[in-house]
Amino acid sequence: MAKPNPTIVVPGITATYLRDYYPVSPETIWAVLRKDYDRAALHPDNLDYEAREPARVLPDQLYEIAYKELIEELRYNLRLAEDDTVPVYPFPYDWRLPLEAVEEQFAEFVEEVIERTKLMRNYHPDYAANPKVNLVGHSMGGLIIAGYVNGYGERGRIDKIVSLASPFQGSFEAVIKVTTGTANLGTEPPSSREREAARLTPALYHLMPSFRHGLVVDEGLPNTLFDPGVWQPSIVDTLGEFVRLHGVDPKKSKSEIRAQAEVLFADLLDTARKHRRRLDRLDVSRAGLSAKDWLCVVGVNATTRVGLHVRNANGRPDFAFRTEDRDDKWATGDTPEQRRLTGDGTVPFEGAVPRFLPYEGLVCVTPDDFGYWEIADKLAMQAGGFHGILPNMNMLHRLIVRHLTGRPDKHGNTWGRLPPGIGKGDWDPPVANLMPKD
Repeated sequence: MAKPNPTIVVPGITATYLRDYYPVSPETIWAVLRKDYDRAALHPDNLDYEAREPARVLPDQLYEIAYKELIEELRYNLRLAEDDTVPVYPFPYDWRLPLEAVEEQFAEFVEEVIERTKLMRNYHPDYAANPKVNLVGHSMGGLIIAGYVNGYGERGRIDKIVSLASPFQGSFEAVIKVTTGTANLGTEPPSSREREAARLTPALYHLMPSFRHGLVVDEGLPNTLFDPGVWQPSIVDTLGEFVRLHGVDPKKSKSEIRAQAEVLFADLLDTARKHRRRLDRLDVSRAGLSAKDWLCVVGVNATTRVGLHVRNANGRPDFAFRTEDRDDKWATGDTPEQRRLTGDGTVPFEGAVPRFLPYEGLVCVTPDDFGYWEIADKLAMQAGGFHGILPNMNMLHRLIVRHLTGRPDKHGNTWGRLPPGIGKGDWDPPVANLMPKD
């Protein structure tokens, strides 16, 4: 049996600690229990650097509560024998940056992983003849992987891919984060103080929803969230205040500051729009892959914001975050369209469906797929939401191992749920002989 390739795990947004290496004793500025918004905010004149200087903020470790169990289980279960180690590398990254910048760093990391694996005694010398990696991405990690496949896939470095609850078409929680500062995007309930920092975080705009159903915009306003004209003026006001406080030219007038803020906001949205369009047109075959090489897991059966109404208030947009737009009709919908009104608590089902993979190949999981004895994970799910804790699901670990290795399921303990509108005879998941579960 062929030796499994090394695996790289890419986490979601806000799931990597950030550490400022400027102080003599480096300081963590973003972690599970510490979020220093001022020091994490980016500079309005150059989003590659922090607004509060001098600083040098770099990614640190991954949030252990969400990814430690996944990484340890893969390291243990991918191996063929006790002494035949399979390397599993976490990829911490600066989740504030535009995804194209992260993808470039990720491409370099893939090459580093390959070179490191070549030096492992149990991989030498066979691995050097055809070096490849497996990729596992959770949430925004799946977008980074898709961007890497699009931009660097022709290097031929990829064997198999897994994406878990990735918002390929966005999430309404990102809209709430930008507008109010409160949303279900992290591992803990956020503070409204995040709003100002969020509005200057390029990566967050990559999560804007773009699927056809769900967004309702009154006549007279743009019908896409990638257009500045559909947003409330307070966004530009916040960016203008950042320009006033941190801009390199203190002599700018109010009108000049406003103009710079408008350009900055338009650029943030346009960069995200172009990236979304690029992923929508992704052709995995150009990377030597087929749809069967990509396991796309979608979380369902949790109450999720599935819609947003933008009202026209005398020519000004007004976001109506209504209670009725939070829904879960996975088990109660009368039609496939109604059953699609569900999600994982953060990413709606519609937002998790990629346009570059066949719909009939999706694999759905629900909170009930946590085993009886996964008590700690169930408690964490209640605190942080299904989306954030989904990578800890034991059944999902076994499913990922089956996909990455091609090993058969001898015990019948892996399964998946069919996407709405797909019958058992039409379901075609990448994992062979996967047991469908009603």
